[in-house]
Amino acid sequence: MEQLVSIIVLGPLLGAVIAGLFGRRIGDIASQSVTTGLLLLACGLSWYVFSQWTWHHLEAFTVQLASFINVGDFQSNWAIRIDGLSAVMLVVVTTVSALVHMYSWGYMADDDSRPRFFAYLSLFTFAMLALVTAADFMQLFFGWEGVGLASYLLIGFWFKKPTANAAAIKAFVVNRIGDFGFALGIMTVFWAYGTVQFAELFPLIAASTARGWEFAGQTWHLVDLACVLLFIGAMGKSAQFFLHTWLPDAMEGPTPVSALIHAATMVTAGVYMVCLLSPMFEYAPVARNVVTLIGAVTALFAATVGLAQNDIKRVIAYSTCSQLGYMFFAAGVGAYQAAMFHLFTHAFFKALLFLGAGSVIHGMHHEQDMRRMGGLWKHLPVTYAVMTIGTLAITGFGIPGIDLGFAGFYSKDTIIEAAWAAGRDNGFALFAFIVSLLAAGLTAFYSWRLAFMTFHGTPKWGADAHHAADHHDDAHAAHDDHGHAHQPHESPWSMLVPLLLLAVGALAAGYVFVENFVGEAQAEFWRGAIVNGPHNHVLHEMHDAPGWVIWAPLVVSGLGLFGAWWVYIAREGMGARIAAKRGPLWIFLYNKWFFDELYEATFVRAARFLGDLFWKGGDQKLIDGFGPDGVSAVSLEVGKRAGRLQTGYVYHYAFVMLLGVAGLLSFALYAFSRGG
Repeated sequence: MEQLVSIIVLGPLLGAVIAGLFGRRIGDIASQSVTTGLLLLACGLSWYVFSQWTWHHLEAFTVQLASFINVGDFQSNWAIRIDGLSAVMLVVVTTVSALVHMYSWGYMADDDSRPRFFAYLSLFTFAMLALVTAADFMQLFFGWEGVGLASYLLIGFWFKKPTANAAAIKAFVVNRIGDFGFALGIMTVFWAYGTVQFAELFPLIAASTARGWEFAGQTWHLVDLACVLLFIGAMGKSAQFFLHTWLPDAMEGPTPVSALIHAATMVTAGVYMVCLLSPMFEYAPVARNVVTLIGAVTALFAATVGLAQNDIKRVIAYSTCSQLGYMFFAAGVGAYQAAMFHLFTHAFFKALLFLGAGSVIHGMHHEQDMRRMGGLWKHLPVTYAVMTIGTLAITGFGIPGIDLGFAGFYSKDTIIEAAWAAGRDNGFALFAFIVSLLAAGLTAFYSWRLAFMTFHGTPKWGADAHHAADHHDDAHAAHDDHGHAHQPHESPWSMLVPLLLLAVGALAAGYVFVENFVGEAQAEFWRGAIVNGPHNHVLHEMHDAPGWVIWAPLVVSGLGLFGAWWVYIAREGMGARIAAKRGPLWIFLYNKWFFDELYEATFVRAARFLGDLFWKGGDQKLIDGFGPDGVSAVSLEVGKRAGRLQTGYVYHYAFVMLLGVAGLLSFALYAFSRGG
């Protein structure tokens, strides 16, 4: 088993090295085959490890690979930790990544940099696998920064596009802000407890919950302080409120990149980290309230912004942001198992939606604006079917009375019920419960809005687009260079097969694994990987939820579906007319609550002002002016003046020599006369 898990983690790294360093020599097909083959191998082995953990009671173990940092009391090693959490994450990461690799064979078929692309995908996967199997904070930080680096490379993969470069830099900078808090949290943990090893740290927490730190006249609860700082890192990596602005811009990368980042890797790292550190967060009530509040606000904020976006990928991106908010406030109220369950199911239907959107974009000849689509269900029948499944899954469609539904029904409803249970004696959890119902209705509206605008209604492309333009001001027809209308077409099977496999997960993942993750078998499934303190009974209490709580998600989702149908099908064109009026609420949502403008006016301009002050004022005028530029200017002037003495005429030099001889003779006569 130790050899198998080593292959799972290191296999993608080997593929990245081969494709990245030797891709030009071995060619596109060989590079794609090596990276995809190793990912499929890692995926198969991950499912084997997961099955052994789930049904054959595999014991948790750690494989020590090598020494990492050993300085005094600071000890860190390269290791692979296998327990319930890492077993789940191995399956999520390798499954989605393997399918993204397969999908990219078709989607990137015309790109001339495929070896580099597949190398980046595998590098990304390796960094995430190193993160989720880390046995201490330093390897966790290595993987944390590794996915940040790989995301920068992938988002800016089409580096000739200025918008892609700007998006990559934005993602990198925003994540550095969160990572600064994450690094401070790791330092706080080592300073307070003298170790960064999880196995050594976790047993120390319960016995030292009263420890504080005196600073600025205040006593700061150490566990709370460490957890809040660590959560700031999660806010950046998982695009939570205030540090979310990089996520929609990340859509500038190829669609497979969007699916990989949003479904299974980078953005889920923060949720995984909070659940991994449940032994700490259980004794950090302030930090848990912060997590609950930020998660709930993010869920609502992103859902509202998703209502007004027209780019098909950006709608799904804000959907990701909102669903991550659900996961975080689930962890904040103590339902870590529910957070991990939603992370697990979300990976399937979110990857399905992103790759389905990529299939639409491919079939529409790279068109991403939903206002220029419509009526595509006849032309892209397989894509339409699987995206409908994904939409039903993300909206949590299911019948509570018989407990039968799509994947999101089991995981999202569990989170809502957990928030209700915790909200009976916690105001933050009550706020999260109310927000969760509002966000569920909004999720249904924008998800079905995407489906209706894309696949139903009057076509806004081709020959019918001219007729549609008479009724919709923002309708445009897509044409080629010769003025002929493009005909939408279904994607190749290399893209459709991954979609069909993900559709199976979106259908069945909730039903199959609900008992293991959050049901009666959850304690046996997690086996200590997630810790609930003696005061935390939320998983038990949520089963006492009244009928109105159980049925409320279905009701609000139904209202969202009806609203989308009314605006975009029954009264087609109503949405375009609302947008054309450019009312204050629409402008507010369309411009994403003006966060980019706010940050531009404050942080960006302030940073630019300080940069100009120190650069132009301090460096150029002060340091260079009095230093190199001043000295060099004086030297140049002295050189010019001294150069005038060098005429090049012999008689000038002879005259100077004569003056010298006369001077010496005069000095000699003067000295002789004084001596006499």
